[in-house]
Amino acid sequence: MAYRARHGIAPADVALAVVVQRMVDADAAGVMFTANPTNGRRDETVVSAAWGLGESVVSGAVTTDDAVVSGGRVTSRTTADKAVMTVATGAGTVEQPVPDADRGRAVLSDADVVALAALGERIADHFGAPQDVEWARGPDGFAIVQSRPITALPEPETAPPTDWSVPDGALYARASIVEQLPDPLTPLFEELIDPAVTRSLTAMVREFLGEDVLADGDIGLPTVNGYAYYRYTRAAMWRMTSRTVSAVRLILGRGDDGAQARWRDRAHPAYVEAVARWADRPLAGLSIPELLDGVEELLGAGATYYTAVQTIIPIAASSEILLTRFYETAVRRDGDPPAATLLLGFDSAPLRAERSLYTIAGWARGHDALATVLLADHPAAALLDPAHPLGGVDPAVWREWTDRFHAHLRAHGHTVYNLDFANAVPADDPAPLLDALRFFLRGEGADPVERQRRSAARRDETAAAVRGRLDPLRRNLFDRLLRWAQSAAPLREDALADIGLAWPHLRRLLREIGGRLVGAGTIVAADDVYWLRSAEILAPPQDRSADVAARRAQWRGRRRATPPGLLPQGSRWEAMERFMPTATTEQTGPVIRGVGASAGQVTAPARVLGGPADFGRMRSGDVLVASITTPAWTPLFAMASGVVTDVGGPLSHSSIVAREYGIPAVLGTAVATRRITDDERIRVDGDAGTVTLLDAPDTPDADAATRRISGPAWPGLVVAGAAVGAVALLVRRRRRRS
Repeated sequence: MAYRARHGIAPADVALAVVVQRMVDADAAGVMFTANPTNGRRDETVVSAAWGLGESVVSGAVTTDDAVVSGGRVTSRTTADKAVMTVATGAGTVEQPVPDADRGRAVLSDADVVALAALGERIADHFGAPQDVEWARGPDGFAIVQSRPITALPEPETAPPTDWSVPDGALYARASIVEQLPDPLTPLFEELIDPAVTRSLTAMVREFLGEDVLADGDIGLPTVNGYAYYRYTRAAMWRMTSRTVSAVRLILGRGDDGAQARWRDRAHPAYVEAVARWADRPLAGLSIPELLDGVEELLGAGATYYTAVQTIIPIAASSEILLTRFYETAVRRDGDPPAATLLLGFDSAPLRAERSLYTIAGWARGHDALATVLLADHPAAALLDPAHPLGGVDPAVWREWTDRFHAHLRAHGHTVYNLDFANAVPADDPAPLLDALRFFLRGEGADPVERQRRSAARRDETAAAVRGRLDPLRRNLFDRLLRWAQSAAPLREDALADIGLAWPHLRRLLREIGGRLVGAGTIVAADDVYWLRSAEILAPPQDRSADVAARRAQWRGRRRATPPGLLPQGSRWEAMERFMPTATTEQTGPVIRGVGASAGQVTAPARVLGGPADFGRMRSGDVLVASITTPAWTPLFAMASGVVTDVGGPLSHSSIVAREYGIPAVLGTAVATRRITDDERIRVDGDAGTVTLLDAPDTPDADAATRRISGPAWPGLVVAGAAVGAVALLVRRRRRRS
């Protein structure tokens, strides 16, 4: 009625329309999609054809011939065995067998298919959108009987890359910071992160190993098919390896000289200060070049901080490795818990964040109207607007709710899901946190305070029992190793949790730039800024929407690939595979192999999560399957019965948190998110390091990846050398003192 009123049409002027068309006396018919409905590619037309009238095609009674046209030629086609066709009679239509001579013969020639595709292109241009076209071929040629927009057309994507060759003989390794970059990088982040990491890593190596260790171009963070890799020249690798013992002494130094003091007293305060310079800074008066300078400054500060964290991680890793080896070989008896029990129950930033959410949920349960609103499907912005209570909630209660949650975001909203700054953090997209809060609000999940108390009690009881039965020599060494490992374990998680301190401010600067580029007609949406390069941002305004669309499509294609952990493939560097945080080969068959990072077995449905936008799909008892997990994922562990990741090892965040929750974890599979589907039943064996696909066909376990020991997250061979050197140095030190 509103439409009629706007256009001056009286109600009686319009009635139900009936379309009457003359039937085409067709010898062939079918459908045509002017964009490929399978992969979304707008440069491909798909034509399906069968003999007779189109009714058999629409009803699905016949398997059609299919052809794909691109660039004015047929790029692929299949010719089906067409058993039946629909034909017209004087009284209607009937279905009859296709003559034997025509069953396996192509309905359309290549020239026919190309001609139809050209007609389809004209139709799509006319309507301004990809079309689903029904056609028939009669005595007078092709006739179009219907055209409508294609529904649910996927975004276009390119084919996944297959060429992983690199231009030189250097080592390319997906380790350390790369573990938090599981996807191909967006163009702007790719451009800016390489020089930032190269500068900070070069400074760290020269500080610990000497000014003469690295020459220009020796190290970097380039991409291969969009995936980030650490790159080291062969000469740099040998020079760094020869200085490993010196680096270990500096890292293990005590007092003001050690890595822990360096991180606590220098790196962390410097990062906080750099972020504070941009916090709440008015942006309206800054030019786009000044805003981009701010992005580079903050990203550089983040890279420098992460490099400092890399001196903390070998300490935590080495101390845990050495404690575990000593415990397993000289202490543990049948029935004793694993060594990891001795490192559980300590406080850390991810656990504090979980406790905060749990406490907010517990408070909200005491206010029925508020709990009802929070459990409903309201947008995050509406739920966190302090001025507009929803659902009749008392304004004072609503104000307290929003104050509590905003305080949580101020404390923990900078944790990153993925270091590429195109990915939102909780501070600017709290929806995933609200999903986790609803889990606690429904009364699901264990009390984190009680869980941590029980873990601490088991830890202390185990340590006391061990000490009570050891001779003085072994007890002294056990005490020293235990103190070292227990002091380092929570420090690692605290250091990693603050990597994203700059990210909310980085994204605020980039949103400002994006908004201005939208106003100038350069891009369509502010988030398109991540798909530009700095020169394009600074150039005179020009429509870049086609470039953005092409880069997004390329990114989606690249994301379907499994990047090798080490490059070049088939080289002498493959001996280092055992230190990589991910498998380096594809895996087929019903058993996926990885690293057993938390003990135990569980059989449950899988929940494959691509990122924080999927958090709301997680259900209690699911096995969490993800590419990686960072501290921002911790609330989901309360729901999970097990954890499986593409990237990670026994010393990664996933394993540490899984052990805290007492759930099995298999990490570093490389292919879990591509091989496992939602709701598929899987068996996770954290002892054997395997994931069995129970719904998969019983096929041989071919091309299984070799079991690996994931090394500490320090780039390249220096990682392995520093960790092994630290262990050896400490053993000698303990022996001399004993």
